[in-house]
Amino acid sequence: MTRLGEVARQQAGVVSRAQALEVGLTPGAIRAHLRAGRWSAVYQGIYRTFTGAVPRRARLWAVLLRAGPTAVLSHQTAAELSGLLAEPCDPVHVTIPLSRRVRVIPGAVLHRSARLEHARQPGPDLRRTRVEETVIDLAISARKHEVAIGWITRACGRRLTTPDRIRAAITRRPRVRWRRLLLAVVDDTADGCHSVLERRFLRDVEHDHRLPRGRRQKVPPQKSGRRRYRDVAYDDFGTVVELDGRAYHPEERRSEDRQRDNEAAAAAIRTLRYGWSDVATPCAVAVQVVRALRSGGWRGRPRRCRRVECVVRP
Repeated sequence: MTRLGEVARQQAGVVSRAQALEVGLTPGAIRAHLRAGRWSAVYQGIYRTFTGAVPRRARLWAVLLRAGPTAVLSHQTAAELSGLLAEPCDPVHVTIPLSRRVRVIPGAVLHRSARLEHARQPGPDLRRTRVEETVIDLAISARKHEVAIGWITRACGRRLTTPDRIRAAITRRPRVRWRRLLLAVVDDTADGCHSVLERRFLRDVEHDHRLPRGRRQKVPPQKSGRRRYRDVAYDDFGTVVELDGRAYHPEERRSEDRQRDNEAAAAAIRTLRYGWSDVATPCAVAVQVVRALRSGGWRGRPRRCRRVECVVRP
């Protein structure tokens, strides 16, 4: 395989004019490939060395090469590559240094950063931002804080990064939108809170109404050897709260949820299940949780929260 062929293979069949010249091709040879239809220009000075449709990876390489050797894929595109997003998302997002000037790249969004040397993920040839840097980029560009929270909880819930790494990345940035909120979310996630819905339950139901703190997520392995998971388990009071946010509990898990509910009922454990519309009225949820906990022996006293419509009775 020629040197250019090896470069093209590593870059999904895409090469730059500079790379072609560097390995020994002449300008005339490049023009000959283009005239013969063996190559075609994706962008100015960026060529695909194959015919037919342009695969996703080749398109990403074309944008990255057009943006320059110090550019990295970022935001939704980096999330796609790291597994934060299940499907490709257009347009392609790429970040370049503040000092670099690049013309508009069709089909791409250009971002600029003064800290790319810290943000780049080491290793992959298809350069991208680190997962925790990607999470923060997406969080601070979100229109709603619920969406920003969701990026953090999703990344940690899928074990793509850790709360400590996200916290460190936030503290390294001089400007972070919703800094205090995002740091609070990171702390909650470190305690096992892995979705926006779970965080709302923790803050708006448990904390605001002074309920006992439930144990999050892990349950000891069953006799079968399989590990089960609960959203919130009040072990001392025989009560479990399952939080069913469709964004985090897809349809294929419904049968697993029913199986868990049945197992809990067989073990005389009260199971309460709530979705987004329920937790949107946290005081009513708190009343039901208090009733279930008291049936299990809890003798504590809840408190009314600051909401005018709160129906919790101490």
